[in-house]
Amino acid sequence: MNILFLTMSRMTDINDRGIYPDLMREFIKEGHNLYIVAPSERRFNEKTHMINWDRCTLLRVRVGNLQKTNLMEKGVSTLLIESQFKVAIKKYFPNVKFDLVLYSTPPITFVNVIKYVKKRDGARTYLLLKDIFPQNAVDLNMFSKKSPIYMYFRLKEKNLYKISDYIGCMSQANVDYVIKHNSYVDKDIVHISPNSIDILDVSRDDVNRDEVRRRFGIPQDDTVFIYGGNLGKPQGIPFLIECIMANENKNGRYFVISGTGTEYNKLKTYFDENKPKNMLLINGLPKNEYEELVSVCDVGLIFLDHRFTIPNFPSRLLGYIQCSMPVIACTDVNTDVGRVIEDGNFGWWCESNSTIEFTKAVERALEADLDKLGKNGFEYLKNNYTVKHSCEIICSKVGIK
Repeated sequence: MNILFLTMSRMTDINDRGIYPDLMREFIKEGHNLYIVAPSERRFNEKTHMINWDRCTLLRVRVGNLQKTNLMEKGVSTLLIESQFKVAIKKYFPNVKFDLVLYSTPPITFVNVIKYVKKRDGARTYLLLKDIFPQNAVDLNMFSKKSPIYMYFRLKEKNLYKISDYIGCMSQANVDYVIKHNSYVDKDIVHISPNSIDILDVSRDDVNRDEVRRRFGIPQDDTVFIYGGNLGKPQGIPFLIECIMANENKNGRYFVISGTGTEYNKLKTYFDENKPKNMLLINGLPKNEYEELVSVCDVGLIFLDHRFTIPNFPSRLLGYIQCSMPVIACTDVNTDVGRVIEDGNFGWWCESNSTIEFTKAVERALEADLDKLGKNGFEYLKNNYTVKHSCEIICSKVGIK
């Protein structure tokens, strides 16, 4: 079939690694034709253009700046992108009849594009629900449910669900949430379609552990806990700082934080003022260097703000367990990522409002057989989170083999 994938991700190469390019390659492997529409922000100074690979066409549409810009420009660019995508599809794909339209949240503003292709081609529509907005912003006190901003985006969210023939959620808690809070949605179209990756062999035996640790200044004999990824409001960075403060300069444990985001400077201020001896802060790394760093660490960390009422399920989990690392998830009570980790016997969960409970989880990790737990995690990944599994779920729902 001909599949149209709409994304806000800055895709440049189908061979990149990540939950979306990995899934697209699996569809190609199964013999389908992929047409991807992705943004090219003005700051990159590129015109709208197409890139072609075997059975895959990437259309990069020139849009306004969405990242590394002020809130006003980001907001305007986000609102305009829907019409820009629609114009580009009309111009560049006038004779392509799409069988399936795939799209993910964020954003929730693609309704008119989806509606246009659905009506023009009779295409089936499938939402990969990765983010529940605007409720997540309400949870973090960005605006209230009484504000015009909430009402506008809530209407957009409802229309997106209504135009979707199928809604694939990251976990059972997400399925339950969507059905409970959107009574107009047919519960039969809502199902689990988890984050997934094309699993690579990243065995830590293949890495020169001592040399990499030496290069980053990490002690050779300590158990190393790593948090890697976005450092923004959803991660509850003030509480993360409280957690590492509670473990500052304690023997046998070493904490590495590598990432970027709006809250990075809060961490930098803490490190500059306290200069903790058993911790390292890195302002992001190229993907290959980050993966090398992860491969010499022992336990992965996940943080989510305790105020969330929506069940986030961070894709960061997959990167950790691909490296056969056990995980400590420090989250709100509504997500089921902690339940998955503990039921799979590859880590620990605690609520993200108690540094005492976090430290207890660290102590359990120090006493545990981390190799065994890491192997459990890798087996769980193979059995539940492969792109082959995701491709089969989507194709079975839309009725295409």
